[in-house]
Amino acid sequence: MSENEKPQSKRSRTAERRLVPLSVWLCPDATPGEPGIKEHPRVTETVCGRHRQAVGRELSRHLIGACSRPGGVVADVFPTSETVLVTAAGMERLGVGCVPRLPDAQQLAGRLRQELAADQRAAVRLRPYGPHQLREALLGLQGRVELLIAALPPYPETGRPAGPASASCPSCKAEQPMLAMPQLGRFLEDARHVLAPGGHLAVITTARHERGRLVDLAPGIIRRAGAAGLAYVQHVIAVRVPVEGDALVVQADPAELGQLRRAQSAELPPVVSVHADVCLFARSAGGAR
Repeated sequence: MSENEKPQSKRSRTAERRLVPLSVWLCPDATPGEPGIKEHPRVTETVCGRHRQAVGRELSRHLIGACSRPGGVVADVFPTSETVLVTAAGMERLGVGCVPRLPDAQQLAGRLRQELAADQRAAVRLRPYGPHQLREALLGLQGRVELLIAALPPYPETGRPAGPASASCPSCKAEQPMLAMPQLGRFLEDARHVLAPGGHLAVITTARHERGRLVDLAPGIIRRAGAAGLAYVQHVIAVRVPVEGDALVVQADPAELGQLRRAQSAELPPVVSVHADVCLFARSAGGAR
């Protein structure tokens, strides 16, 4: 050791051991009209800003391919669309969606009939339970779920939406009773109970600006997951917009364009979400606590 080098403190060595691997996944979903994308001309609904962190096709493929095997069970706790279930069936997994309200289940079943062949629909289950009833929702599958996907709503602190629902947004129409932050600990304990040994929970969030401050749910979720006995194994940044060279291609909708300010304006520029944060947790092979 040279004179200029100092031995690392015990605290710094401990911090190094706790560093969690960080990955970046490119998960832009192709837009309707591109090759290979199935279009439904009668559907004119667009997802509103509150629900843009929901799981898209490419993120579903990444998660299901990395965290489950053919024949395994994949559960979607907040299925505001059919995407996860369609992807799971197409990748030869059993997909289970927790849908507590009958109108939402009927709407989701109709979209599944459009997207899936009859033999693939046999690999999809809809259970009439919300995220706060996870054990009941996955009754008979405890200890067999290889991947549990939970795209938390953008307002879990109070369990109420931050703004009015959109009349044209399919996610608003299929919105479930929300999981408020105080209930999150119980949900994470139930997730550990239903996961297979070595199974994964993927919690998907998006940081947001609220009343002039940045709200990032990930740190609180990680703390609660650790208390529930789930090991934090990876943080994934899922980039949801196309990348061309070294630039992100962001397409603003009319509402966002209306928020554009002059370059000299002192106001904050409009916020555009280009990625989702995915916290991956694993259940150890030691069984339920």
